[in-house]
Amino acid sequence: MSISAPDSSLAGTERTDWSPHAVYTLGFLTLISSFNYLDRAILGLALPLIKAEMQVSDTVLGLVSGLSFVLFYSLLGVPIAWLADRRSRRNIIAIGFAFWSAMTLATGYVANIWQIAATRFLMGIGEACGVAPSNSMLSDIFRKARRPLVLALFGTAFSLSSLLFFPLLGWIGQAHGWRAMFIAAGAPGVVLAGVFFFTVREPARGASEERRQQSKAGPLPATLRFLAGSRAYLLLLVGVSFMGANVYADSAWGPTFLTLVHHLKLREVASTIGPIRGVFGGLGILLGGILTDRLGRRDERWRLRLPAIACLLAGPSEALYLLGQGTPAWTTGLALASFFTLVHQGPVYAAAMSVAKLRMRAVSVAVLLLCASLLGQGLGPLLVGALNDMLRPSLGDLGIRYSLLVSALCSIAGGLAFLTAIRYIERDMKRAAEA
Repeated sequence: MSISAPDSSLAGTERTDWSPHAVYTLGFLTLISSFNYLDRAILGLALPLIKAEMQVSDTVLGLVSGLSFVLFYSLLGVPIAWLADRRSRRNIIAIGFAFWSAMTLATGYVANIWQIAATRFLMGIGEACGVAPSNSMLSDIFRKARRPLVLALFGTAFSLSSLLFFPLLGWIGQAHGWRAMFIAAGAPGVVLAGVFFFTVREPARGASEERRQQSKAGPLPATLRFLAGSRAYLLLLVGVSFMGANVYADSAWGPTFLTLVHHLKLREVASTIGPIRGVFGGLGILLGGILTDRLGRRDERWRLRLPAIACLLAGPSEALYLLGQGTPAWTTGLALASFFTLVHQGPVYAAAMSVAKLRMRAVSVAVLLLCASLLGQGLGPLLVGALNDMLRPSLGDLGIRYSLLVSALCSIAGGLAFLTAIRYIERDMKRAAEA
């Protein structure tokens, strides 16, 4: 399975966006992305059981759940995306999917917290091969006008993972222990990676463009300098960094919050978080994608304005979830936060690729992921864990609800960054097209 194969032209030049193979490729990439989310999120579900077995502090758990994964995931994501802008993205995704699934499987057999940290490090290498090459593939299959909707559909991977897989793993963990969850999550991915390799074609570069660009692959420093010259892109980096802290902090500590504050058991946590986030998150992503697609035809600024508004609304929704006393209050907050939080993902990735040249698209997404991961996933869970330890002497188990308010503030800051990017997006799109 070589990753050095040249770009295939099998995709052809026919501009039927929703051809059977295009839909199949979108569906399979979405399924792979759902395993990407699942394999990193189940550690948060297992944290209470791991803490009870291994007797470690919340600061250490925050370090393992965030920074140990993110170091390889974020730092290797950019060079892997640079390779994906030059070689077969299909092969890179298949290899990465098989490897991170194998590392998830291996987590079920660890003996201590440091071995968990090691498998998380290695899982990050594999998962770095997923999102950026997938976005690049989809940009060559679907035209620019369809990309916000297509990437929103791709973003439903989070909902698919939360709605279907998360409750199932919660049941497995409750019945058979936390190790069985990792084994059950990792084994299918190894098989599906092979199916993906043999059934999905590599699309031709620029096949979706109305006017084919003659863009050659340049060195990575030149690509980074070009992206750094876009003010809109730099503001997108700021926004996704704040939203990464929001999403990853809540993903890592949400199950512990429900266990400590609302006294839910593992299976109850999974059956509560999974369906609510799955249903309302999916609705938010789909409705946001549809509205962005329609409003953006009239005014390009809506392609960022709507995601920005959603992020601003996610902040108070998150606060209601964390501070709500009764079950109706906090479940309403969780539903609203789930609805608004991921609306930005598809449109922001589409915007990032629109200000990049043809052979810079995977890198443009990878640098977004670098910031979202290194600053968001690396610092978000760690900061909440450290605040938990600081607040526990005075507030006990209730301290976590105030530690997690960091995520609500980050959502508001992300929305403000996206709003500011609107001022520069049109100019920077022209710059990319003319370069």
